[in-house]
Amino acid sequence: MSYAIQLYTLRNAIEQDLPGTIRKVADIGFTQVEPYNFVATATELGAALKENNLTAPSGHAPLLSADQDEIFTAAKALGMTTVIDPFLAAEHWQNAEDIQKTAAALNAAAKKGAQYGIRVGYHNHQWELESMIEGRTALEYFADLLDPELVLEVDTYWVAVGGQDPVKILETLGERVKFIHIKDGDLTTNTKAQQPAGKGKVAVLDIVAAATALEVGVVEFDDYDGDIFEGITESLAFLNAANPAGTTGVQA
Repeated sequence: MSYAIQLYTLRNAIEQDLPGTIRKVADIGFTQVEPYNFVATATELGAALKENNLTAPSGHAPLLSADQDEIFTAAKALGMTTVIDPFLAAEHWQNAEDIQKTAAALNAAAKKGAQYGIRVGYHNHQWELESMIEGRTALEYFADLLDPELVLEVDTYWVAVGGQDPVKILETLGERVKFIHIKDGDLTTNTKAQQPAGKGKVAVLDIVAAATALEVGVVEFDDYDGDIFEGITESLAFLNAANPAGTTGVQA
């Protein structure tokens, strides 16, 4: 298991200076990144990653609403092995029929991704945990409909905001979870109140330990009322201090 930074965290800096931002990420000590919107930036991003000896094992792209061949082609060029759909609005998670349609669409995307040697995953927000289907959260119901090769990236902060215990959700979802988003804060929808790992109300280390099949822990801030580079530096330092080898409690 290793740690990456979700580049959406640094979107404002990237818009101003992509190469310089990637250089800062490397200087802070990250060796991996998780890009977003990477089709549009693939050439420039790929050059910056190579220059700074960074890799991108996973990335976010709207698989269910954009050209999948274009996405997988860009992902392969960037060396990704997993593409994760990052967002499907709350109205898609309110009944079993809609969730079944989403699962079928993602299963189809996974078959196409396999042709490129790329795995497919899904990343949650809070509404997949707030909605209950047949006595379970919509996320758990959804997971059981996915083909075996699909993976989940559990955003542990939004699980808690959605009213569920991230540790219990990770235990239930088990080996399906290969990635998690690590963030901290006051457990509200006020993203400006998010904090570096270890500074808020999230039991970050318990969460990391509960993800027993974890490949990458991805540091993310949706927003931050402070210097974002200082924020991600603090998060990485906290994680490394608690788990310097990147393996405690985690089976790679």
